[in-house]
Amino acid sequence: MKTSQPATSNTPAPHAGAHLLLVDDDTDLLRLLSMRLRASGYRISTAESAEAALTCLAVERFGLVVSDVRLPDRDGLVLFEDIRRAYPALPVILLTAHGTIPDAVEATSRGVFGYLTKPFDSKALLDKIAQALQISGPTHACDERTDISWRDGIISHSNHMATVLDEARLVAASDASILIRGDSGTGKELLARAIHRASPRADEPFIAINCGAIPEQLLESELFGHVKGAFTGAATANTGLFQAANRGTVFLDEIGDMPLALQVKLLRVLQERAVRPVGSSRSEPIDVRILSATHRDLELALADGQFREDLFYRLNVVSLTLPTLDQRREDIPLLANHFLHVLARKYHKRLRGFAPEALEALAAAAWPGNIRQLQNVVEQACALSTTPLIPLALVERALRGPSIEALSYAEAKLRFERNYLIQLLKLTDGNVSDAARLADRNRTEFYRLLQRHALTPSLFRGDGTDVVRERQQEYH
Repeated sequence: MKTSQPATSNTPAPHAGAHLLLVDDDTDLLRLLSMRLRASGYRISTAESAEAALTCLAVERFGLVVSDVRLPDRDGLVLFEDIRRAYPALPVILLTAHGTIPDAVEATSRGVFGYLTKPFDSKALLDKIAQALQISGPTHACDERTDISWRDGIISHSNHMATVLDEARLVAASDASILIRGDSGTGKELLARAIHRASPRADEPFIAINCGAIPEQLLESELFGHVKGAFTGAATANTGLFQAANRGTVFLDEIGDMPLALQVKLLRVLQERAVRPVGSSRSEPIDVRILSATHRDLELALADGQFREDLFYRLNVVSLTLPTLDQRREDIPLLANHFLHVLARKYHKRLRGFAPEALEALAAAAWPGNIRQLQNVVEQACALSTTPLIPLALVERALRGPSIEALSYAEAKLRFERNYLIQLLKLTDGNVSDAARLADRNRTEFYRLLQRHALTPSLFRGDGTDVVRERQQEYH
């Protein structure tokens, strides 16, 4: 397979320095394309098969992939689908010696950025590459001169995390609602703040609301405000957090814990772009961008009837998933040393780092509480250290400590609530009326609490107790 060979320009490409991956089993073509693209200022890596390409993508960050359609181990369009699943924001250009118009139409309809038929003009390829890098944003993975102040506080050199950040920067420029998924302690609020800083609303307010930490009876008033006299104790009018965030960003953390009744009202706010304070007969227009986050499986909550489908699709226009700390283990030494230097200033200690074996222990440990747990372990070791280097013994002691510190407030609250309900049902032998009376709740509300924690009262009657005990042991 050959290409036409016009004279190569020495003028640097608009995105000189960008790292491109070329995929083709024709070594002569790879060598030729590499020379031309390097002459235009690009950094080039090559792969001769789809599997080799996927390995390269797992190891390094790229701004663009240029691939032949016919590869020895799979079709180029299949490779594109694999890339799109793992790296949705990474543009792909396909090259083929057997292209037809229907092939090109199919490729572009599936999301391929460009489709060129061999022999192709080198300038056409360079122009297509420049367009792809421009559209994928100024923060494409390879530009080392990029301003990273927008992601201040996010410490990482993980490829997995870098992909999420690239996608976040790309969608920040729009006004699309974003659902941030990830386990507790992975940094969902940090990412939300970064998206706000990278958005056109950066100079306006950012208001974070933990939907699981505010009592249900106060949540509506906190979100949308209330007028004077709206309810007992409302001695003055209160401006809601949505109004306070006008022209800015509202971050709804743990959106999966929002009560169903309030989900309906939130949906109306998103549809009408207006809020009605509690006790008021008038709506007030608002202009906010919605970011939300959850560690729960919202699809499962949808199936269980605990989350509204129409609200889910309003919030989940773009979905970003943060990796666990186990999925970005290369960041553990980086994060540990970052926390150490911050904590050294906090405790006025001259700490220089970790002993090699202590750092190895951190890197090898399991982190169910993710970054929050790592920070807790480092803080405990720093607080107890009497030497400039944190020794292995202190790290091991901190790692053996109770894991409750790794829980968020919302998680700790849910765990306490569930255990409390189990104890009430045991005490009353599964009698809901008696249990509700002891909890000072009406039967309807008490049943809603039981449903939230998947507790069945009949299992606590007679022989059912053993079943509950087994389930409780599984829960822990």
